[in-house]
Amino acid sequence: MTIKLLVIGKTDSKPLVQMIAEYERRLKHYIKFEIRVIPDLKNAKHLSETQQKEQEGAIILKSLSPTDVLVLLDEKGQQFTSIGFSEYLQKKMNAGTRQLVFAIGGPYGFSHAVYAKAQGQISFSKMTFSHQMIRLFAVEQIYRAFTILKNEPYHHR
Repeated sequence: MTIKLLVIGKTDSKPLVQMIAEYERRLKHYIKFEIRVIPDLKNAKHLSETQQKEQEGAIILKSLSPTDVLVLLDEKGQQFTSIGFSEYLQKKMNAGTRQLVFAIGGPYGFSHAVYAKAQGQISFSKMTFSHQMIRLFAVEQIYRAFTILKNEPYHHR
């Protein structure tokens, strides 16, 4: 299985970029993993929230392969413990999922078309995080899940 993290816009903070890269490097010991950055929309300040979500959504949908399993990182999604999330990933692998795509939307979230295409939604908290911070949390939690599955000491039960 391949896991792809699909994100809108680049990360501006150098410390965040470094931490994300560190967990990405660690994660590659367990599974094929990549982060795909969709560039910020040009002239976004002249678009309504709905127009921005629709344009970003069209790019997200165009980025998918027909067999991809799309899961949105969304505040309305299902919440897991870290162990529960590791079990979720194990089930996806056992089901023969070729590519699992976690998508992080732009500042206004996802379009209706993206919600319709998604096969699930996951929330990391009831709180709202910046779409840049959640990238670090996502990569760290995916890494943590694999250390749990391998029974390694990173996650203390």
